[in-house]
Amino acid sequence: MAGSPGLWAEWGEWQKYNARGLKGGQALVLELNRIVYQSGISSPIGSKRGQNARLRYLDSKAGRDELRAQGVSDRAMKAWFKGKSRPSKANLDRLDAAYWMRRRANLIRSGWLKRHLDNNGRGRNVEIYPVDQSAVVLGRERPNLTDRSITVRYVWADLVDAWAAQDESALDEIWDDIITDLDSDYAAYAYVSAVGISA
Repeated sequence: MAGSPGLWAEWGEWQKYNARGLKGGQALVLELNRIVYQSGISSPIGSKRGQNARLRYLDSKAGRDELRAQGVSDRAMKAWFKGKSRPSKANLDRLDAAYWMRRRANLIRSGWLKRHLDNNGRGRNVEIYPVDQSAVVLGRERPNLTDRSITVRYVWADLVDAWAAQDESALDEIWDDIITDLDSDYAAYAYVSAVGISA
């Protein structure tokens, strides 16, 4: 699909008249990121509780490797894990980034995210919000664009793999598979303002 070229042929280039949105595959990435972030540690990084929870999560070889990759020194790590010091303001961002990178990797490696989205074969409901046409020149709007809802099955494993690999082309193809189930007007949803996954 590569951004659904040609799907807006009847309306011309989809942004031509100031419609605002993004490719459906990009919207899926944002929604998967939201699901991952909402399933993680809720205590903010600025709190002692949030810092301790992240340090416990990263207390492994892989966790320390990720902290190093984020620019944290071995000396600082040693002091944190022994409880002798707290991360500096600059290192709080590095600690938080390391936590989310490890969490993302663990959710992918363990298969949790795929299982969660597949929902024992029942799939998940996907809400599709069309492009924002509020700035479109009067008379150039695409008519009958409404929010749509569809139950999506069988694509979740491929979607997580494409998201993990940051494979934009595969994400576009998956989005195309999803919207073809809408109806003959599916082309109008090649680009969207957002999507929501009930997970």
